[in-house]
Amino acid sequence: MFRGPNSGDGARVSDYSHVIPLFGSAGSGGPRALASERMPVASAGRSWNGAGGRWLLWPLRVVLWATLLIVAYRGVTAIIFHQADAPPAGGGAPAGAGAGQFPVTLAEAYASEFGQVYLNFSPAAQAQREQELAAFVPSAVAAANPDLGWNGVGQLRLQSEQVAGIAVQDPQHAVVTLLATVNGQLMELGVPVVASGGGVVVAGEPAWLPGPQQGSPPPAASQSPDPMARNELMNELPAFFQAYADGDTAALSRFEPRGVSLTGLGGAVTFDSIASLQVPAGGTTRQITVTVIWQLPGQASGGVTKISSAYRVSVTALQSGKWYVNEISAATEAVGAR
Repeated sequence: MFRGPNSGDGARVSDYSHVIPLFGSAGSGGPRALASERMPVASAGRSWNGAGGRWLLWPLRVVLWATLLIVAYRGVTAIIFHQADAPPAGGGAPAGAGAGQFPVTLAEAYASEFGQVYLNFSPAAQAQREQELAAFVPSAVAAANPDLGWNGVGQLRLQSEQVAGIAVQDPQHAVVTLLATVNGQLMELGVPVVASGGGVVVAGEPAWLPGPQQGSPPPAASQSPDPMARNELMNELPAFFQAYADGDTAALSRFEPRGVSLTGLGGAVTFDSIASLQVPAGGTTRQITVTVIWQLPGQASGGVTKISSAYRVSVTALQSGKWYVNEISAATEAVGAR
């Protein structure tokens, strides 16, 4: 703002003629009149500065307003989405995160512990069993049926047990299937488990189910044998399996191709003999099947304990008559079953 000529400070309007108004024009003449007062005639060889700076302000204002709008938009959207993703008050998980899902892992572990108690009983330990079962079932069930169906006669002994599967019916109900061996027999036990309030409970009496059926492997593909390669390997493999039984790394290295490192059994067994060997025809690399007879140390003096094991061995012929072992693992089919 500036004063007129009567302000007493000696300033004149003409002293402020160089001021460019930012919003609107100064005086009645408007921008065109002001520009005409300030524009001298351009002389030869000299450019005209004019009032170009005034027009530069408008693009700058556009950029400034656009920047402010972008910042405001991003701030508002950040607030909205942050509130939408924020967990509910009290530090709980967001809605739907784990909500409505049956606690499978907890139910399996719980049913497994229950099976350890349920599948063991004898009249001498009946009171202790009832007390232990009460920790797994609702109090009403424990009061009405403390033995969960057992009449108190006879004995049952659990040899082994593990979880075979779980069938979830809804977010609160599931049946955990246990695979167990009791009194020397393989069976399954269906345990009904209910989830409520962050915990689980066995709803009531479990179901005694038959063990899984024994399956039949598919017929093995017929392969032509290679008698010459078999004879060569029968000369190589006894020394290999002796080193494999002992865990002798130096001896094993003589049978390893470059880049392969095998780990032996560390003296857990002693090599006895090769019971059978199947060598299919093929190229320089073959997948052979070997049945090895091991001797077990430290057994009773009544005789030597022996046990046979079937192996799948990957071998490679890097030179005539010399075979190297790439890998050794369990056989996928019984030797001689074809």
